[in-house]
Amino acid sequence: MPMEVVLDKKDDATQWTYRGEGAINLVLAYSGSSPAFIGKVLRIQKVARNESKPGKSLTALTSHELLVWKETEDLALSATRELAGDLFLEHVISPLLGSKYVDVGKRVTVSREFLESVEKNVLSQRPAWRVHGAKVDTRCDSVLLLSDHSVFPSDGIHEGEPCLCVEIKPKCGFLPISEFIGEEGNCIKRSVSRYIMHQALKLHGGEISSFSEYDPLDLFSGVPARIHKSIKDLYSSPQNNFRVFLDGSLIFGVLGGIADCTNSITREAFEDALKDVIQGDHGKRTECFLQLIAETIYTSGVMDRLIELQKLDNLDIEGAIHAYYNIISEPCKVCRELGEEEKVSNSEGLQFDDEF
Repeated sequence: MPMEVVLDKKDDATQWTYRGEGAINLVLAYSGSSPAFIGKVLRIQKVARNESKPGKSLTALTSHELLVWKETEDLALSATRELAGDLFLEHVISPLLGSKYVDVGKRVTVSREFLESVEKNVLSQRPAWRVHGAKVDTRCDSVLLLSDHSVFPSDGIHEGEPCLCVEIKPKCGFLPISEFIGEEGNCIKRSVSRYIMHQALKLHGGEISSFSEYDPLDLFSGVPARIHKSIKDLYSSPQNNFRVFLDGSLIFGVLGGIADCTNSITREAFEDALKDVIQGDHGKRTECFLQLIAETIYTSGVMDRLIELQKLDNLDIEGAIHAYYNIISEPCKVCRELGEEEKVSNSEGLQFDDEF
């Protein structure tokens, strides 16, 4: 049996460098020389800074969640929510999407001292708004170790060759058709993608400075011209949805934050960064690169797999409450309230005698 990997106070936390973060996790890439970690990244859980009474937050599934996952025994018996998430990826997402498209990673033990060192070391590299919102959860006793897909594996096959990695967050690529979507108020979601609506909300709230032309419906369309358009739109306004790495180093986009519209300085720098990996005259390399990405997406068929997975949600968020009552085997209170409102509505035109 192989020895368990453990990260504790004796390990040099400075060898793990900031790679990026989302709302829930912080991602660090390894820059040291240990064979166990070369070509790896760590995904470390965060916790909100304003959380009251920190206490231990890692709990097993709730009784209602157990009803959902009772047939997936390993998942249902998870000791923590983190482990449940790992097993959901392994037992549910990987079979649906295809194991070659999913890196389930492995969980490794970690000490509080190591996490505290990591928190201190990457503090200056994180966007201020991310720092203000959350910190490393030093109560965790494990983190997820994954392959660093921005570099080739250290197997010697691609030794000496440059590795160009593109990270895309495609978002939801279909329009919902759920019967629970009301005809009044929310019916717009039947014709406008969630991403586009979210852009309008972000712009109104000052989270972004300009509206992105990117629409996931183009990327998932299966039409080469529309896929190419979507990649060009992502390049023009990457926000936090499009990044490019060369041999593990970011050459386009931002780490952990939101990139503004691509200006002439950024375009020139990116064009220059591609000179050793994309053949073409200066001023043409970026367009060749974007076309290559579009063609790769089209021929890979991965978006077809992903959209089928997304479409398993045939209820939409508005139907989730009805599914909940089905799971707990109780009459749906929402349906009952809607039924009562309908009765009131139908009685509005009635006239009553003066005695009433």
